[in-house]
Amino acid sequence: MKISMMLSYSGDPRMAAAEARDLESAGIDVGWVAELYSFDSVSILGYLAAQTQTMELGSAIFPIYSRTPTLTAMTAAGLDAVSGGRFILGLGASGPQVIEGWHGVPYDKPLGRQREIIEICRQVWKRERLLHDGPNYQLPLPEDQGTGLGKPLKLINHPVRNEIPIYLASLGPKNVELTAEIAEGWLPVFFHPGKSNDVWGDDLAAGLAKRDEALGPLQVVAGGALAITDDTEEAGKIRDGARFMTALYVGGMGSKGKNFYNNIFHKYGYESEAEEIQNLYLSGKKEEAMALIPQDFLDATALVGDEGWVRERVMAYREAGVTHLQISPAGSDPLGDIEKVKSWIS
Repeated sequence: MKISMMLSYSGDPRMAAAEARDLESAGIDVGWVAELYSFDSVSILGYLAAQTQTMELGSAIFPIYSRTPTLTAMTAAGLDAVSGGRFILGLGASGPQVIEGWHGVPYDKPLGRQREIIEICRQVWKRERLLHDGPNYQLPLPEDQGTGLGKPLKLINHPVRNEIPIYLASLGPKNVELTAEIAEGWLPVFFHPGKSNDVWGDDLAAGLAKRDEALGPLQVVAGGALAITDDTEEAGKIRDGARFMTALYVGGMGSKGKNFYNNIFHKYGYESEAEEIQNLYLSGKKEEAMALIPQDFLDATALVGDEGWVRERVMAYREAGVTHLQISPAGSDPLGDIEKVKSWIS
């Protein structure tokens, strides 16, 4: 099991680099950089690659609609080169609010696009002449859609690796199935180690049944806040800190009839809570929505408590198939907590 965490993407990149070096020394194996409507994550990742030595660096995520498939492949190969083979390409569909609102392109056909983008990336990294005739992408562009001068080209550079790992952020049944079939890794959210199989077990099994053995075992990145403390009051406050973001996503993301995060809570068995959280949040009663987040969800997903409790939670994630324990340090000694967990799982 590895330890990973999100790195800062919205502040001063120089501060993020200093933090990343400390985290690397403490035992973080993978640092992820998000890309929303912030600085592009490529600039940050390239800078961090020069400031770190051993930590793997991943995009979490590049939205599939904001770059052409070949630019995605070129960018991944470039980041893998400047990091010395330490890059992980995290991809995902993001959501219509960002894709249509910020990028101004239609949010359509995410499953088909992801499959084709991955096919194109792997072809580019192998330096094959690029020929792709899919329902969403045609390379070269057909003559009747352009000048007719497009040629099949191959990447000029020789990549450090011709098999850069690809992780997909997915939640819906078909998307999780696709992830298990064609990606090296999976980036889920609101992963409950005791209930995740109820939501995604069948979808993962369906995808794994079609998986190429050459991809190796599916890597799973999941976890929660980390704080090792004997102070039960402090632990309770830190666990409660997850109420805000959980209510935002379960209650406020998407629309009344289309919210993947709300669907997850339904499948976890929190049907009435999910319904009421959404009703309250959409009517502006955010504090009331936060109060309805089930306590057992907060307890089960947080790595917060005394050493015995945190060890138990780490094992629960391991037993649920998690290979990369995703942490958000929240205690008074974040580096010390990371070092302690690292010693347990090593």
